[in-house]
Amino acid sequence: MQVETLGTFGIIFGVLARFWPVWIALAVILFFSLRFRERLGLYGQLFETGVGVAGVLICFFWLFTALFAATVAPFDPLAQFPIMKNVLPGAIEPESGQAFLFGGDRLARDVFSRMVYGSQIVLIIAPAATLFALMVGTTLGLPAGYYGGRIDSFLSFLANLVLAFPVILLFYLLVTPGIRETPIPQWMAGVFFIFPIVFFVTLFWTRFRSRPQLLAIQLAVTLLVGGWAYLGLVFDADPLGIISISSNQLNIFVAVVFASSPGVFRIVRGLVMDIKTRDYVAAAQTRGETPWYIMLWEVLPNARGPLIVDVCLRIGYTTILLGTLGYFGLGLAPESPDWGTGIKESSRLLRAYVHPALPPVFALMSFVLGLNLLADALREQSLKD
Repeated sequence: MQVETLGTFGIIFGVLARFWPVWIALAVILFFSLRFRERLGLYGQLFETGVGVAGVLICFFWLFTALFAATVAPFDPLAQFPIMKNVLPGAIEPESGQAFLFGGDRLARDVFSRMVYGSQIVLIIAPAATLFALMVGTTLGLPAGYYGGRIDSFLSFLANLVLAFPVILLFYLLVTPGIRETPIPQWMAGVFFIFPIVFFVTLFWTRFRSRPQLLAIQLAVTLLVGGWAYLGLVFDADPLGIISISSNQLNIFVAVVFASSPGVFRIVRGLVMDIKTRDYVAAAQTRGETPWYIMLWEVLPNARGPLIVDVCLRIGYTTILLGTLGYFGLGLAPESPDWGTGIKESSRLLRAYVHPALPPVFALMSFVLGLNLLADALREQSLKD
């Protein structure tokens, strides 16, 4: 059966048209960001440079693509259409009349739809795992840098022990099927995922302990939401069935947190060792503030610039790492539409069909580029502060 094909301009127009909700969302964000730039603090300052604007728009583009994936993608990423196997870009699927804008892969799936849905996986795992690593590294780096002595020596030894392992080898060991079949990932998740709860409980306690009614509300909300997320992420036992994570994703999540936390720890520790010598810290000590109050409410806010830059860069590194793991067939399921798996699947027939490999490659490259541009703009603003 002969398959009709769109021309070059038809493909370009079709791609632009499929992203219509993304363009509308970007226009709204850009309008309000420029309109209220002076009131938006650090975020508003990003629009003072072209690098910052480009970084924000690229990151928001993929964020909105992930949010509106069901509208942008014309097909289910796992749906197979035998007649569309390895078809060239622009081929029209006869039954639906929709075009395979970027062609079909070797399993007769729409490459464009898989690229779009792949953004959901990347934008869930990479930022969330990086934020958990930030919580772990910050919670341990603050006392190490502030107290020094034996606490610093012990925590630094543990961090250096993890950093001594080659990162890719460490990830390879943590996401292999043999490890996944053991309770090790769940134990590690149980330890790592308790850190955000401890962090926020300590944060609210040090600030509002003199206002017991407000403190009780904040602690109750923190423990309720934290415990709910903890049950869903660690034990897959969310009573409402909203928070759930597969064993493959839990493995990757734990691996990212375990490998990234020592780097965050060392950055926080170094910042605290520098900031604790400042006059405003000495003034807080003179007022009789507790050490944890000083760490969380005097030191940490003044370390936010380098930490925000590091988070942006670390999300980019994690995205690349997820792509690498997907390429080697580790971590996520083989049918997953994530970009690394897409590159792996298309590379098997690369000499005959190039088109299935290009969309996930450019998607991965553009998202990491956006994060790097965003980090550069944030670094410039932090230097001004």
